[in-house]
Parts: sequence; structure tokens; C-alpha cells
Amino acid sequence: MPNTPARIAATAQVDDGARLGAGVVVWDLAHVREDAVIGEGSSLGRGAYVGPGVVLGRNCKVQNYALLYEPAVLDDGVFVGPAVVFTNDVYPRAINPDGSRKSGDDWHAVGVTVRTGAAIGARSVCIAPVEIGEWSLVAAGATVTRDVAAYALVAGSPARRIGWVGRAGARLVADGDDFRCPLTGELYREADGILSPVEPSA
Repeated sequence: MPNTPARIAATAQVDDGARLGAGVVVWDLAHVREDAVIGEGSSLGRGAYVGPGVVLGRNCKVQNYALLYEPAVLDDGVFVGPAVVFTNDVYPRAINPDGSRKSGDDWHAVGVTVRTGAAIGARSVCIAPVEIGEWSLVAAGATVTRDVAAYALVAGSPARRIGWVGRAGARLVADGDDFRCPLTGELYREADGILSPVEPSA
């Protein structure tokens, strides 16, 4: 991977100053703006948009027509489903109160932060500023208006926690005082609303 050049479709647009790591794939009609950073091994689907200065870690997968507005930050291994939107304006307006057109100096951009391994389902909307915890799962069509805990499964509008998921992405099932992943057998334990993996005994 370190020696694999980025692969950019002929119809994609990568602006000057954007940095693409080894093995990055940018599909048709995607647009990567200036100063964006796309980590090694990541892929951007058809029509995806990555705003100026947005940062993606390694091995992220951004699906078709997802819109990641600055200053979004994605850690390693984040999945962003088709047509997901990350907003960046708390008070969106095209004009100022006096009727003049807003410029870049008339507002303060706020971003969405997504931690390692998290997945954002198709057509969901994340309303900045918000942080999506590691290995969490946002269900398709959800509207995220507040921070999402690590390993949380959230759904609805506004999104609320409806369960827990493990690192493999499956919904965890109760196992005594713990929760177990049905795919891997990993155990997790909840304490004060925070879920953590149970480390195997030495």
C-alpha cells in the first residue's frame, strides 16, 4: 500500500493543495477541495464531496454522493453511507439581516467529528457541531443532533440510542451483566452509560 499511487477517475476533481495518501481511490464526479487530506487506503464514491481542509484518516469509505462539509474530521476506518450529509453552519442563512449576501467572513464553520471505526448509515444527516463515538452505528435516515457514545446504535429523528453494537457492526445481545457480539463472541460491559470491551483474562 505505501507505494501504491492514488487512483483518480477522469471525471473527478481534486483541487490544488489537497493531499491524497497511497492507495486512495476517487471515483467519477467526486470533488476533493483544497487542503483536504484523504488518508491512505481511503475511497470516495461517485459524486462525493469533501470540503476544504476536511481530514479523513486511513481506510475510510465514503459512499456515493455523501457531502462532508468543512471542518469535518474522520478518524481511521470510518464508513459514510450514500447521500449522508455533514452540516457546518449553526445558523444557516444566504443573506445577512440587512439583506446583503453572506460571505465567508459572516459565519463561523463548525464540524462533525467521527471517531475510529464508526459507521454512518445512508441518507443520515449529522448536524454540526457533533461527535460520533468510536465503533458506533448511525442508522440509515437518522438525524444526529447530539453526540453519539462509543459503540452506540442510534436511530430516528432526532437520533436516540436504541442499543449497542460491537466492533464487527452487529447489534449486541444481553449476556448476564454483559453484552455479547453474536458474530465474534466479544464481550462488552456498560458502566454509567459508557460501553467498553471486556478484555480477556491473561
